[in-house]
Amino acid sequence: MRVCSLPSRSTRAVPLSSPVLSPSPGVGAPSAADLLRFARGVAADASLVSSLPLDPEGRTWIRLEGPGGSQAWLIGWPPGTGTGWHDHGGSHGAFVTADGRLTEQSLTAQLPTEGWTLLELAEGVDRERQLAAQDGRAFGPHHVHQVFNSSEEEHAVSVHAYYPPLPLMRRYGRTGRVLRLEEVEWPEEWT
Repeated sequence: MRVCSLPSRSTRAVPLSSPVLSPSPGVGAPSAADLLRFARGVAADASLVSSLPLDPEGRTWIRLEGPGGSQAWLIGWPPGTGTGWHDHGGSHGAFVTADGRLTEQSLTAQLPTEGWTLLELAEGVDRERQLAAQDGRAFGPHHVHQVFNSSEEEHAVSVHAYYPPLPLMRRYGRTGRVLRLEEVEWPEEWT
């Protein structure tokens, strides 16, 4: 599996004004369930999904306006690409596979966000799920995972939404049960 960062050459904001995808008036911050509903709606929009330019070498994306001030992305995954282990800086979120199939490996343990660089994980904290088209999941602010396209031939496309907008992402290295904090990425690095 090759790990790629989002390339900056494909960034563009796409406003979504469909009543199905817009937040309800008077509602506060979107919940993880709201973000999952939003991601499912975008994933079902064949026109938008097909507008994403796909690159055989690296992930591409379109920036979307999510509900209630959330941050959202439509992401293309060439065969063999993935994110590596990471968290979302305390934001909750959701993602849905729009086309193809993705694999998510995640930890069931809630990790401390500060004050460590190396942790030994207990047995039984690993989870893996396959997400085919229209499959998705919501997650809380302490979620640590990696997502990848294990296909050798097919691109995958997915929709991701986060609230509050990602303040940072922590990247982790993993060897067996040992998780090591390797890098902190800031939003200005993604544009």
